Amino acid sequence: MNIKKHIPNIITLGNLLCGTIAIILAVRGLFYATAIFVGIGIILDFLDGFVARLLNVQGELGKQLDSLADLVTSGVVPGIVMLQFMVHSSYYREFGFSSWDAALDIGLSLDNLFSIELIGLLLTLFAGYRLAKFNIDTRQTDSFIGLPTPAMNLFVVSLPMIAGYSKNQVVLNCIHNEIFLVTVTIVLSILMVSELPLFSLKFKNYSLKDNALKYLFLIASIVLLILLKFLAIPIIIIIYILFSILNNIFMKKAS
Repeated sequence: MNIKKHIPNIITLGNLLCGTIAIILAVRGLFYATAIFVGIGIILDFLDGFVARLLNVQGELGKQLDSLADLVTSGVVPGIVMLQFMVHSSYYREFGFSSWDAALDIGLSLDNLFSIELIGLLLTLFAGYRLAKFNIDTRQTDSFIGLPTPAMNLFVVSLPMIAGYSKNQVVLNCIHNEIFLVTVTIVLSILMVSELPLFSLKFKNYSLKDNALKYLFLIASIVLLILLKFLAIPIIIIIYILFSILNNIFMKKAS
């Protein structure tokens, strides 16, 4: 038995385990813990591919297993988080809780389950479609076509974190707004299955000339995280999309 070829799959299963735990936590409204396990899962999702390339043990099994794990961690989890966040935000708006912790004490009722909040599960459906499409799309070896599910996931799980830790009332009113949350859900869903080319953070080499855009993005992301903390995450995802669009324009003009 060749143990080496199973190492990336074990890492992928770690991602799947993190996603499963995150689902349980998200259902219970424990968004901080959910974000921790999502973060670990996304790191493992990056590592399994890196280790597979390092050990030269890439295979079809790993590819399929990776997508199944991603569907849980970056598909099911953000859908549940968005649904729960919409429910708790509706209580926040109606009863004017002074703290996010108070809103989390309210349970998800059947009345709310069959209302507008269900639109949050669109993220899960579109993530599943994107991952299936990714598996058969030969164009996405060095870059992405459409928003990757981990980027969508980070955007979504950051919302309750911002709501829980921000003291800015303007930010809180915006992030709890029903129209804002529905719009975010629809836009992220469309972006996942769009034909928009987005650059990848995979490095073929580490030269500044070949990776200037990636280095600039990474530096900007680190600075924003230091300055804005959780609020930086959705801003970083937006910058990622904008940088990709600008890169597409420059590449088209150069050709």
